[in-house]
Amino acid sequence: MGAVLGRQDTNKRSFHGSNLEAKMVDAMQQRASHGTSLKSFDGIVMKFPKIDESFRKCKTIFEQFDEDSNGEIDKEELKHCFQKLEISFTEEEICDLFEACDINEDMGMSFNEFIVFLCLVYLLNEPAVSEAKIKMGLGNLEATFETLVDAFVFLDKNKDGYVSKDEMIEAINETTAGERSSGRIAMKRFEEMDWDKNGMVSFKEFLFAFTRWVGIDENEDDDE
Repeated sequence: MGAVLGRQDTNKRSFHGSNLEAKMVDAMQQRASHGTSLKSFDGIVMKFPKIDESFRKCKTIFEQFDEDSNGEIDKEELKHCFQKLEISFTEEEICDLFEACDINEDMGMSFNEFIVFLCLVYLLNEPAVSEAKIKMGLGNLEATFETLVDAFVFLDKNKDGYVSKDEMIEAINETTAGERSSGRIAMKRFEEMDWDKNGMVSFKEFLFAFTRWVGIDENEDDDE
């Protein structure tokens, strides 16, 4: 029941991206049907340094998109870059992706938001997206994106495309069985992920939390 209510809340909130969110949930459910190689939450944490290093390689792609070099990508820059790369996304698809990743709703995509954007482009494995992955140079990042998908699948115990509070507690307990602090750790991690506080975490929300966990945030990229 909670999962159903959570899903309705999420769709209500994502008024400009509900179609995109439905595609993400469907893609994640398909991935979940194949299982995951991860056995514990600690297994995810152990991969943080390698993922951080891989994320930082995305900076070149970010700078290519950020045409006025102001540290953010606006919607027009995103459209222009897709045109230059001859990537055949419709204007509506580009707008949906942009609005889904502009989580602060400040009409500019910062570096950590851009990483989320890249991962969503990777997840939506459609013909136009496959073309985009090649032209954007995402081939060498596939292993990192697969790790992120794997991590979410590990947390999503009932394979419905969302992570609930109970699922997070279960995942942490598998690693820290018997430790009195495990419940608190799980709750803290869940609160960091549950951006809209509706009790359910989507893949997009998980990615935003992940960029912070590995040390990428919007304040880190000012080159000061």
